[in-house]
Amino acid sequence: MQKKALLIVLDSVGCGDAPDAPEYGDAGANTLGHLLEEYSELKLENLFRLGLGRLLDLERQDKVNFINSSDCYRLTESSVGKDTTTGHWELMGQVIDEGFYTCDKFPACLVAKLEARVGIGFIGNRASSGTVILEEMGTEHVRTGHPILYTSADSVMQIAAHEEVFGLAELYKVCEEARKLLDEEGFRVGRVIARPFIGNTKDGFKRTGNRHDYSLMPDATVLNRLESNGVKVTGVGKISDIFAGSGISKSYPTKSNREGMQKIDELWRGGTDGDEFIFANLVDFDSLFGHRRDPKGYAACLEEFDKWLGSFLTTIETSSLVIITADHGNDPFHTGTDHTREQVPCFVISKDFRPEEQFSVFSDVGKFIEKYFSLK
Repeated sequence: MQKKALLIVLDSVGCGDAPDAPEYGDAGANTLGHLLEEYSELKLENLFRLGLGRLLDLERQDKVNFINSSDCYRLTESSVGKDTTTGHWELMGQVIDEGFYTCDKFPACLVAKLEARVGIGFIGNRASSGTVILEEMGTEHVRTGHPILYTSADSVMQIAAHEEVFGLAELYKVCEEARKLLDEEGFRVGRVIARPFIGNTKDGFKRTGNRHDYSLMPDATVLNRLESNGVKVTGVGKISDIFAGSGISKSYPTKSNREGMQKIDELWRGGTDGDEFIFANLVDFDSLFGHRRDPKGYAACLEEFDKWLGSFLTTIETSSLVIITADHGNDPFHTGTDHTREQVPCFVISKDFRPEEQFSVFSDVGKFIEKYFSLK
């Protein structure tokens, strides 16, 4: 019998601070909890039907028509860190015991080597919000042509450049060289991120949807084992970037949640020659609203997903498996602009293949997917 499974990661949709959240400065963070508390009329009917109210211990669950073919859990991250790479890798079985490299600015010697390699200077080199640094340095970049180099609390090297002034292809080349140099020099930076933008000094600068991530190469994960056993692994959104293409048979990059949901629909309804695992990331929650501390926008984004989910749930066949979870939190009510160390919700939907044991940690997701495809 042909098998088809789908894992959707709602980027940053956490459900309450993890036991070790105080160590990360995130005590009290609760992305979903605070949004539902602030917006009492937030319409998440389908997530509640999957058990969201139970996870958050909310009274709203009392009148919910639950979906009997689903199970819900709170997952705790075992790895060190609270970033996208760490969360996704652990979902696929790779626990990070040693945190990735982070800094307030990159060493001058490293930057000098990168400048010599790409033949151009950089400006910035500090920790900053991406939107803030565009406001502060966008004009200088346009005037000088020097890319903006910056980082954040996550393990990232971000390089921003104007699509029309600097060129998108050239920005990608610079980021590729940065990834190579970091690896050669032994800097375990999770991702190099190309951050293209457009605009001008008068009207302001804004990012485009042409972001591209260059990830550190993971060890063998569930994705590699699935692929080596004949399962087609299809990535939607930035999944291929997060795993440096390792274990990905086919990739469909997307520029928004809406485009990602459309692609999921297309792939889920389409035929395939054999077993297939579709792995999708919906990033707008995190990139557009979490980091920018925009709770109203975050709430609207959740409602948009929930509305789509209602129609999608009707397409799940009895033999299929669908899992919806997250990779970390990003409470828009929390201080700062960084991710928050939270537990995440996990909804498992299948009529014929139900978990025999409770899920408790991120890696339980990957183990269950392997079991579904009968991998030992």
